[in-house]
Amino acid sequence: MDTLSPDYYRDESPAQALVDTRATISHIATIDPKHELVTPIITPRFAPSCSSEMMHKLGALQKETNLPIQTHLSENKREIALVKELFPGHESYTHVYDDHGLLCPKTILAHAVHLSEEEVDLIKKRESKISHCPASNSAITSGTAKVRMLLDKGVEIGLGTDMSGGYSPSILEAVRQALLVSRHVAMEGDDNTKLSIEEVLYLGTRGGVKVVGLEDKIGGFEVGKEWDAQLIGLGSVDEDAGADTGAVDIFGWESWDERVAKWVFNGDDRNTVAVWVKGRLVHERTL
Repeated sequence: MDTLSPDYYRDESPAQALVDTRATISHIATIDPKHELVTPIITPRFAPSCSSEMMHKLGALQKETNLPIQTHLSENKREIALVKELFPGHESYTHVYDDHGLLCPKTILAHAVHLSEEEVDLIKKRESKISHCPASNSAITSGTAKVRMLLDKGVEIGLGTDMSGGYSPSILEAVRQALLVSRHVAMEGDDNTKLSIEEVLYLGTRGGVKVVGLEDKIGGFEVGKEWDAQLIGLGSVDEDAGADTGAVDIFGWESWDERVAKWVFNGDDRNTVAVWVKGRLVHERTL
């Protein structure tokens, strides 16, 4: 960032920002040379806080390194108006990034709440991805992202938390909030915009790994993928009342789909019995 931010938070100049970004990339390479667990990501915070020179330099750096990019797009209407004022020569907020070489298959665009059809088509054409942050968008009253429309257009979408505006780092919380936001969209007149339990779980798993370019490694249980998984345990009404099994009660007559739905709406960390990362058990608890 080199504009519209406090002095203590601002990059000295576009040139110095590039030097510092390269230094960060080099430092991460000493820790994880193959980017097996940690990958640097080029981050123009968002267009209003970056000069045109800054964004051009970061766009060129992406082409040089082929690293992913993350930034914000069209989170709220005042932000969009500010971008139009700061970058009057560009067709839209999305075009600002495209014109600076920042829209590519490795670009992750957070929010994307207020997009025109032309912008959606451009994002699809560039194969850029969207991180839907429903809790944050609701908490700061940004608006409701039209996820069904984006999916129908073939845009890849995953879930994000955006903890500066959201209130929980939990992807499970983002899953249930994505359900609720889609219902608010439906209240605007189209019932088909509601997302299903299966769809929001997809956004929180396979959708998310596609957004970050890891779909060949994680996100599913196919042979050859890394075993990144969690084991979920749900409490039964017949169990000892003293057992801390969370807020989900299973009566025994529920179908598999109903049990999953109960966990999505009421589950929390107490239902996470075990967690594996790359096949290694990293968390375990007794119900």
